[in-house]
Amino acid sequence: MASLAVNKRSVSIWRSLTEAIRGTHQDFTEGSISRAVFLLATPMVLEMLMESLFAIVDVFWVTRLGANAVATVGLTESMLTLVFSVAIGVSMSTTAMVARRIGEKDHGGAAIAAAQAILLGVVVAVLMGVPGVIFAKDLLAFMGASPELIANGHHYTSVVFGGSVSVLLLFLNNAIFRGAGDAAVAMRVLWFSNIINLVLDPCFIFGIGPFPALGVTGAAVATLTGRSLGVVYQLWILHRGTGRIQLKLRSIQLVPPVFSSLIRVSSTGVLQFAIAHTSWILLVRIISAFGSFALAGYTIGIRIFIFVILPSWGLSGAAATMVGQNLGAGKPERAQRAVYLTAAYNLLFLGSVAIAFIAIPEQLVHIFTSEAQVTPFAIDCLRIVAFGNLFYAFGMVMVQAFNGAGDTVTPTIINFFGFWLGEIPLAWILAFPLHHGVRGVFTAIPIAEFLMTIMSFTAFLRGRWKRTLI
Repeated sequence: MASLAVNKRSVSIWRSLTEAIRGTHQDFTEGSISRAVFLLATPMVLEMLMESLFAIVDVFWVTRLGANAVATVGLTESMLTLVFSVAIGVSMSTTAMVARRIGEKDHGGAAIAAAQAILLGVVVAVLMGVPGVIFAKDLLAFMGASPELIANGHHYTSVVFGGSVSVLLLFLNNAIFRGAGDAAVAMRVLWFSNIINLVLDPCFIFGIGPFPALGVTGAAVATLTGRSLGVVYQLWILHRGTGRIQLKLRSIQLVPPVFSSLIRVSSTGVLQFAIAHTSWILLVRIISAFGSFALAGYTIGIRIFIFVILPSWGLSGAAATMVGQNLGAGKPERAQRAVYLTAAYNLLFLGSVAIAFIAIPEQLVHIFTSEAQVTPFAIDCLRIVAFGNLFYAFGMVMVQAFNGAGDTVTPTIINFFGFWLGEIPLAWILAFPLHHGVRGVFTAIPIAEFLMTIMSFTAFLRGRWKRTLI
C-alpha cells in the first residue's frame, strides 16, 4: 500500500510538471495553494534558468577577450540597470494590473491594461535608448573607464542602449503573460530568445563562418538579435491569443484612465528598482577605483551569483501572480498563505546555494577565468555575498508580494533606506576609511540585505498591501 501511494504521488507530480511546462488552465484563485504555486513557479524558474544561463555563457565568451572586455560589459550593464529598472518597474505594475483583472474575471480589462503597458514601454525605451547611443563614450568615461577601454568598448555600449526597445518589450510582454497566469508562454518566449543569443554569441564575437569578428561588440549584437526576435514571437502570441488574454492590433490604443493608472503605479515601481540599480552602479564606481582586475572579478562573481538569483526571482514571481489574482477574487488570506509557502521554498533553495558558494567558490570561478589577478576578487565576491542568501531569499518574495498587490510604495521606501542610506555609505566606509578595499564593498551587500528583509517582513505583517486598489 505504501509503495502504491508513493507511485501515485510520483505520477501526480509528473503530471503537474508536464501541465506546468505545457501551460495550464488552472484557476489560481481556487484549489490547492501548493499546487497553484507549483504550476506558476515551475515555468517561471525554468524561464529564469535560461536567462541566467544566457548571462553566464555571455561572460564565458567575453572573458576570452581579456579583462578590458569583461570590464566593458560590467560598466555598460551597470548603466543599463537604469533601463532594467524601468522595465522591471513597469512590468511589475503590468503583472499586478493584469492579474487583478484576471482575478476579477475581466479579460477585456486585462487586454486593455496590456496594451497600455506596450505603449508606455515603447515611449520610455526611445527616451532612454537614444541618449545612450549618442553619449556612449561620455557614459563610460563617467563610470571611470580608461581611455583604452572607451576606445575599444564604446560600440558595445551603443548597441546595448540602442536595443532598449527590445529590452522593455521583452520584459513587459512576459509580464502580461505572467499576470494572466500564462507563465509557460513567458518561459517559451525567453527560451526562444536566449537560444538564438547562445548560438550567435561566439559567431559574432569571433567571426565564425560568414559572421564578422566584432569582438566584445559582437556579444551586444547577438543579444539584440535574440531579444528582438523574442519580441516578435511575443507579439504574434498575443495577437493569436493564449486562452486567457488576446490583444488584437486594433486594441493597441491609448485608454487615458488605464494609462494614467499604470503610470501612477509604475512610477514608484520604477523608482523602487532605480534605487536598487543605481546602488549597483555606485558599487561598480567604487570598485573601479581599485582597477580593471577588481572590476572584472566583480563582474564574473556577480554573473555567477545572478545564475542563482534569477531562478529565485522566477519562484517569487509566482507569489506576485498569486497575490494579484487572489486579491482580485477577494481572497487576501489565500494570497498571504501563498506568499509564506513560496518564501519557504526560496529559503531552502538559496540556503543550499549559499553553502556551495561559501565552500567551493574557487571551482566555480575557474570555469570562467584563470587569470591570477582576477580570480581572487571573483572568489571573494561569491563567498561574501552568499552570506546574505537567506535574507535575500525571504526579502525578495516579500517585495514581489507587495508588487503583485500593486503596492509599489512600500518596497520603494525600503529600498531607499536599505540601499542609499545603508549599502552605499557602508560600502564606501568599509572600502576607504576602514581600509578593507574591495572586500569591504562586498561585505556591505549582505548587511544591507539583512536590514531590508527585516523591514519587508515587518511591513508585510501590517497588511496594508491587502487593501491596495489598482
